[in-house]
Amino acid sequence: MKFQGETSSWDSYGGVRKLPYAFTEQGVAMLATVLRTEVAEEVSIKIMDAFVAMRKYFASNILESRVSNIETKLIDYDHKFDFIFEKLDNEKVHHLFFDGQIYDAYSLLCDILNAAKESIIIIDNYINRNILDVFSSVHKNITIITKNINKNDLEMYKRQYQNIKIIQNNSFHDRFIILDKEILYHSGASFKDLGKKCFAITKMEDEEILSQLVDKIARLENM
Repeated sequence: MKFQGETSSWDSYGGVRKLPYAFTEQGVAMLATVLRTEVAEEVSIKIMDAFVAMRKYFASNILESRVSNIETKLIDYDHKFDFIFEKLDNEKVHHLFFDGQIYDAYSLLCDILNAAKESIIIIDNYINRNILDVFSSVHKNITIITKNINKNDLEMYKRQYQNIKIIQNNSFHDRFIILDKEILYHSGASFKDLGKKCFAITKMEDEEILSQLVDKIARLENM
């Protein structure tokens, strides 16, 4: 219900309420073809300009928002790819040494051991003085699981250094290095023979294998 351009309320009169009329951009264009006075034409032009400006404003802001979101995502992806490529460049997973590369092999072993923050686990059935010399320069707690180590060498080492713990056990065949119980390396050769023949040291990314080794070592320590 309407009267003199007003709309009835539900409480006072009841009836079907209708929204008041409002001009759209197309409606203003149609009105401009009907009203011919100077004032009407001037008002129509200003209203049309307002519609055009409003449409450009919304379109511009939506486009800028979309472009901004796309740019943000591309920058984020670039950073992620840079991080991945940097990690791949700085950290090799496989290290292959040929016979005679003794210095390079021992140099890599020292780099790996010094990367530990707190603890190192060495699994190698044959430990000699050369390996003990390497351990003397590593200021971390080192647990060595082996079946063969010279008792005299071990005794002399412990008189001066207190950073190693020996667990004599014969249940391992391969050689491993575990850093902080989080990073695992596998060696194809005994550490006492590094560089004497062609071999590889490989960083293993399998968390299940790492967990199994750590659990087995924990059981050995508790025996």
